[in-house]
Amino acid sequence: MDSRIETKCVQGGYTPANGEPRQIPIIQSTTFKYDTGEDMGKLFDLEASGYFYSRLQNPTCDRVAAKICALEGGSAAMLTSSGQAATFYAVFNIASCGDHVVASSAIYGGTYNLFAVTMKKMGVEFTFVDPDCSEEELENAFKPNTKAVFGETIANPALTVLDIEKFAKSAHAHGVPLIIDNTFATPINCRPFEFGADIVTHSTTKYMDGHGAAVGGCIVDSGKFDWMAHKDKFPGLCTPDESYHGITYADKFGNEGEFITKATAQLMRDFGSTPSPQSAFILNLGLESLHVRIKRHCENALAVAEFLSKNDKIEWVNYPGLEGNKYYDRAKKYMPDGTCGVVSFGVKGGREAAETFMKNLKICAIETHVADARTCCLHPASTTHRQMTDEQLAEAGVSPDLVRLSCGLENAQDLIDDISQALNKVL
Repeated sequence: MDSRIETKCVQGGYTPANGEPRQIPIIQSTTFKYDTGEDMGKLFDLEASGYFYSRLQNPTCDRVAAKICALEGGSAAMLTSSGQAATFYAVFNIASCGDHVVASSAIYGGTYNLFAVTMKKMGVEFTFVDPDCSEEELENAFKPNTKAVFGETIANPALTVLDIEKFAKSAHAHGVPLIIDNTFATPINCRPFEFGADIVTHSTTKYMDGHGAAVGGCIVDSGKFDWMAHKDKFPGLCTPDESYHGITYADKFGNEGEFITKATAQLMRDFGSTPSPQSAFILNLGLESLHVRIKRHCENALAVAEFLSKNDKIEWVNYPGLEGNKYYDRAKKYMPDGTCGVVSFGVKGGREAAETFMKNLKICAIETHVADARTCCLHPASTTHRQMTDEQLAEAGVSPDLVRLSCGLENAQDLIDDISQALNKVL
């Protein structure tokens, strides 16, 4: 029986046998014993499934990955030590030196730096396109060596809602997969595979963990992209890997398993961005309540956004779930039950007014974090982007008056009251 998503949050990924622990066990071990060298050799040859070293795989981590895989409706998944690692692995698994990737320009700043700076040094070229570009403009971004398209369901912090179907159609027309970072929406509010995406990544540090307790990431493969149909583009998957005795991942593991197997057996082996079993255990505790928490996050954010939209000390409000927002209709298409808990807005009076507002908050804590049980607030111009001039801030899409508020699970009226009293201190 295929359970509904709420049941998968609670029970997915692990079914204990008679007399086994009800909670996922923490297998806190780096290594695993085998009776013979031949038994272990089969693991190194990818001829048998199992565990030999936790830098590659660990039973606790795999059970939690299986739960996220079930939530997204994928075929295979792997945990990583951070969302950044998940994004890097997902792209580098199919794009290397001399290759090209098309990416939405409205993405998390850390991801932009990963692509535009670090991976550029590795020889991977990125073309960034406006997420609201026309189909013709998107088409013109592709090159003969393009290997993937990347975007975010809801961009952090721009809160742009991606037209997933448009980007998937364009990617598939060029024989490449669409990779979607689904961190802000989570599979509770959006399942990108249902709209044509092929690979999904998450910073599990955010809503999936939900309590600021453990950094982590995840990659999920839909199992639907036919790599062998475009084998000239993807030699890493479709030609022999000499580091594993000439195994061809596409032949041996098929569409449903080749992408994650290669990322695990090759990239995790060589880069080692491994989550700890303890972190995976903590993540699973967060996943068990994800479906309940996301609903409250969205309810609180909408209430706050509606309050802000009517306050005469607020210049503008950006929340895709707010009627009249530029992305409201698109959000309703892809996320009919809600978007996320993050709201951004501008305080009248610019940088100085925003700083005064921030100093007077009582419940809303000033943090760089988002998507937490506790409400977090950030004024980028005076913190994360403080080295930039106002002109540079404008180029980065971060106005001096911008405040980003990640609504937690507190009482919505308490949040509104706190925001209201802080705004009253702004002259």
